[in-house]
Amino acid sequence: MDAARGKTLDVGAVGLKQSQIPSHAAGAFDPRVLFPSASNPLEIEIGSGKGTFLVQQAARQPGTNFLGIEWTAEFWRYAADRVRRRELANVRLLQIDASEFFRFWLPSGIASVIHLYFSDPWPKTRHHKRRVIQDETLAHFHRVLSSAGELRIVTDHVELWAWCEDHAARNAHLFSVTPFVAPDSAGVGEVVGTNFERKFAREGRPFMAMTLVKQGQSAAREPVQSCGQSAGRSTGRSAPAPRGPSSP
Repeated sequence: MDAARGKTLDVGAVGLKQSQIPSHAAGAFDPRVLFPSASNPLEIEIGSGKGTFLVQQAARQPGTNFLGIEWTAEFWRYAADRVRRRELANVRLLQIDASEFFRFWLPSGIASVIHLYFSDPWPKTRHHKRRVIQDETLAHFHRVLSSAGELRIVTDHVELWAWCEDHAARNAHLFSVTPFVAPDSAGVGEVVGTNFERKFAREGRPFMAMTLVKQGQSAAREPVQSCGQSAGRSTGRSAPAPRGPSSP
């Protein structure tokens, strides 16, 4: 058990740390083995924050497994505790750098959807390399997705949106762009219904969204056997994130 801001949190069997999965040196790791029903379709959320999307959507899709990836320990514990208390057997939370997990661990063709909601915009030019969306990560997302799999992106940050549009256009051989369809767990007038969205909506911020559908052949190879510098981070990072304590 763990304590965060005076609240006792118990990740139970829901939350796993990087040390609890095989080393990348052992080869690809299929996270579907973490679920009681390993044959169910798998969806992955990058930057799960406090787990709002996961607890809302997983309850509506009991036949789908959801893997949430979160780097910030406090958010990871909070989300895992929420999932444990709701007894959602189809959700697992992994504390790991998302970009490295895709690059060094995940095998090909295992996920039907990748969710990327309100990732850190890293607005300073020198930090753009830390954004999740990069040419290299798009290639790995393409590889990990199953046929016609989807990468769903939502942001409130105009400059990051332009960055995403540019990268999508540059990687049109990997993905086609289609309109974003709100999940059925979103409330009336919501795009997704995360904590970030609800906070930003009160501030009057705009929301931009797209869905990238897998097509063509990936240029990415199978996971390599040595770990290097990540191209981008999920909602939580080793460096301070400018968004503050709120999370999806």
